[in-house]
Amino acid sequence: MIKEFKKFISRGNVVDLAVGVVVGGAFSKIVTSLVDNIIMPLVGVVIGGIDFTNLHWKIGSATVEYGTFIQNIVDFLIVAFCIFMAIRVFNKLTHKKEEKPPVPVKRDEVVLLEEIRDLLKEDKKATK
Repeated sequence: MIKEFKKFISRGNVVDLAVGVVVGGAFSKIVTSLVDNIIMPLVGVVIGGIDFTNLHWKIGSATVEYGTFIQNIVDFLIVAFCIFMAIRVFNKLTHKKEEKPPVPVKRDEVVLLEEIRDLLKEDKKATK
């Protein structure tokens, strides 16, 4: 059982996944900071400083904080859009369009075509 576990852990997929999770967590902090500290204050100015988090309903002793839910949806959409834009820019920078090289004409074909041309010229001269 220990040998199987070592084999499982040492496979490349598990290591790649672990690296992806760590990098994803760090990237998540950057994007969250971008949204919380830069984008949301600007959105707040545009929408007149409305703070959704204070919106709630009181039903008896329970409080339904639908404003926090709305704020989380807005945050999610902004984060998703930021990630989409970052990946789009990254893809444009890393995936250069591959130009297809022109199909080379084989030298043998060119030689044969020239010979045919010359033979046709000679044939025309002989028939005149």
